[in-house]
Amino acid sequence: MTELVDTRIPDPKKFITGATGDWEIIVGLEVHAQVLSNAKLFSGASTTFGSEPNANVSLVDAAMPGMLPVINEECVRQAIRTGLGLKAKINHRSVFDRKNYFYPDLPQGYQISQFKDPIVGEGVVQVSVGPNNKGEFDEVEIGVERLHLEQDAGKSMHDQHATMSYVDLNRCGVALMEIVSKPDMRSADEARAYLTKLRTILRYLGTCDGNMDEGSMRADVNVSVRRPGGAFGTRCEIKNVNSIRFVGQAIEAEARRQIEIIEDGGTIDQETRLYDPAKGETRSMRSKEDAHDYRYFPDPDLLPLEFDQAYVDALAADLTELPDDKRARFVRDLGLSLYDASILVSEKAIADYYEAVAAGRDAKQAANWVINDLLGALNKAGKAIDQTPVSAAQLGAILDLIRAETISGKIAKDLFEIVFAEGGDPAEIVESRGMKQVTDTGAIEAAVDAIIAANPDKVEQAKLKPTLAGWFVGQAMRAMGGKASPAVVNQLVKNRLGLE
Repeated sequence: MTELVDTRIPDPKKFITGATGDWEIIVGLEVHAQVLSNAKLFSGASTTFGSEPNANVSLVDAAMPGMLPVINEECVRQAIRTGLGLKAKINHRSVFDRKNYFYPDLPQGYQISQFKDPIVGEGVVQVSVGPNNKGEFDEVEIGVERLHLEQDAGKSMHDQHATMSYVDLNRCGVALMEIVSKPDMRSADEARAYLTKLRTILRYLGTCDGNMDEGSMRADVNVSVRRPGGAFGTRCEIKNVNSIRFVGQAIEAEARRQIEIIEDGGTIDQETRLYDPAKGETRSMRSKEDAHDYRYFPDPDLLPLEFDQAYVDALAADLTELPDDKRARFVRDLGLSLYDASILVSEKAIADYYEAVAAGRDAKQAANWVINDLLGALNKAGKAIDQTPVSAAQLGAILDLIRAETISGKIAKDLFEIVFAEGGDPAEIVESRGMKQVTDTGAIEAAVDAIIAANPDKVEQAKLKPTLAGWFVGQAMRAMGGKASPAVVNQLVKNRLGLE
């Protein structure tokens, strides 16, 4: 984190109440996002996840004598694309530095990173926190301080042997983008929303898969507390938090810990801590290093990285539509609510699915089916959108059957469940299982007339209070097994009751 600058007006809704008054949380995140590329940052070794230990290690990764790093241009392109997606300044000249520290899974004894001259400068991420109980979102702008490229370290495994630790260097040398936010977040909810939005942007861009469970995206969380509007307090860094849920929990636990210490007359030591989700608490790991402790200096084996604006413009021209722009288009051009549009753009795969269903159809109806029926069913089944058993073409076919009045809305719900469970062509299922909507007015008239004849008291009540006609509609639909056209039933009921 660089020099702290306050850009937010204190918001009482986000204060934490302590024993001696209100406190404000200050949060900044350092997100390590693994670059999507086939090879590592400075070697040709594979980046495939899940390989046998030490299967993806080149002589460069193992720091063999005389082995020199060679920059992977695809990693540079991915970093620039990410910077563009963050609306950040792209630096045409950046420098790789050596960050010196010892760790068993760092063969070189230093990490090649970027310090004073990163590839990407200041940017911004717009996040929506909410909705609240009124369905409203709190729009918050979170500043990005910088994005720099660096190598990942390997992995130490301490649970494989009783007396020894093993080292797997498969991850060593994999390209990381470290995305450093400004200290602009004031609650755990804002931090979760920022991390979620950042992951969404990276996935839209195709620069990082965001799979936190595989370690390809993880966050270092900087937390401090202060009296509202006061000077920044001493921060503690919580290392390598690997889920969005745990980030929120870690912030709340650490803020409470710091408040209790200060209110008891103590002081906060700047240190690195770990979050224990089982105990719901943070614990000390080591005192926090400052930049001078790492003895940064420019890597003598690598020239400064330089490119021109034309190189950046070519990458910008090929960028996909980003979630904020897509959400705005859904609201502006398709007439969707901000809430519905926000859900649909939350993942690129969901947005792509929705647009395939909505093409040439009623956009709002398509949104309702995707959000309520499809996503609801997937959530209940524990499946992600890329595991859906109902394709966009199948759901579109169901909507076409509704529009053609071949089936009613109720039949459509039953049909969706069949397709979700068994698959198949919706039109063929309707035909083979006799699910077509009944539009024969003769059959519907007979059902309506029978219900009216059997309920003379309700007929008189409906004439005095026309809204009770809905009871007759429901009874007629039930008598027809749900296959009658609701529009025809409504019209006949009103006609028979003399309500037109």
